[in-house]
Amino acid sequence: MLKYILKRLGLAILILLGVSLIIYTLIRCMPVSFIDDKIAQLSQGGATIPEETVQNMKKLYGLEDDSFKGIIMGYLNWLKNLCKFDFGTSFKYGVPVTQVIKEHMGVSFAVALIATIFEFMIAIPLGVTAATHQYSIRDYVVTILVMIGISLPSFFFGQLLKDIFAMKLGWFPPSGILDGTQSLTGGALLLDYARHMFIPILTVVILSIGGRMRMTRTNMLEVLNSDYIRTARAKGLKEKKVIYKHAFRNTLIPLVTSLAGLLPSLFSGAIITEQVFDLPGIGNKAFQAMVAADIPFIMGYNMFLALLSVIGVLLADLMYAWVDPRVKLS
Repeated sequence: MLKYILKRLGLAILILLGVSLIIYTLIRCMPVSFIDDKIAQLSQGGATIPEETVQNMKKLYGLEDDSFKGIIMGYLNWLKNLCKFDFGTSFKYGVPVTQVIKEHMGVSFAVALIATIFEFMIAIPLGVTAATHQYSIRDYVVTILVMIGISLPSFFFGQLLKDIFAMKLGWFPPSGILDGTQSLTGGALLLDYARHMFIPILTVVILSIGGRMRMTRTNMLEVLNSDYIRTARAKGLKEKKVIYKHAFRNTLIPLVTSLAGLLPSLFSGAIITEQVFDLPGIGNKAFQAMVAADIPFIMGYNMFLALLSVIGVLLADLMYAWVDPRVKLS
């Protein structure tokens, strides 16, 4: 087991290096850089920026050379700082990248964690009941409702829920995470957080349960048609025992595979949802940094997610041995 983990960690380092090089190259190849964007904003205000000043600004930010050699040298310089655990200072926010991630990650994590818990609580039972009642009215109703949820774009569905529950009914605040006009503490503060987070979490849950439900239903149907399930029923075992002890455990194997992407999803933030509801989450900040071509923040943010993805895949592989005793890691 230890040899397997060390081997996977060594492979993970190579993967992260490749991912970082690809991301850095793509960012440097963007048609507009952070400096070009700043110059355009100043020019719109009527200011005239000398070319010498532009070149000095590019040199200050390390963007003076856009050739292949310049990009590689810029990447090596970023990699050298990374080895010192220095992710750099964000161009747009003017503070260390780690500080921006630390300050805004909590909101995204809270929304994603609560939404994920409800997603599993709703999607897995729906998938099981749809599979055990295949082609019944229950199966058709669940499948149709889930397909509707999958088909709706998040920006449209989020805006629809916002219009209904916030604008028309007035039950919940339309945006933000806290009422800044009041000084709340204790239970009142938690209640205000809950009121602001309800619609964003509801949006994420409804739009995400479809994929998990379909996966559970498909895998459950495949397992229910296995020979050992027919044998268990022929022995006279109760249907609940057949479903939840014998069938459902083997359904967990594909679900464990999907958990590999769960860890980065908890910290990545729902970019579009956070934009719709103006949440100060890391996804919203990452979107603004991407628009501004903020190289240090984009690199730090994406490498953080890449690291979580690698860890998630490793944990999923280790969980196979627990879910299925036939799996041996060597």
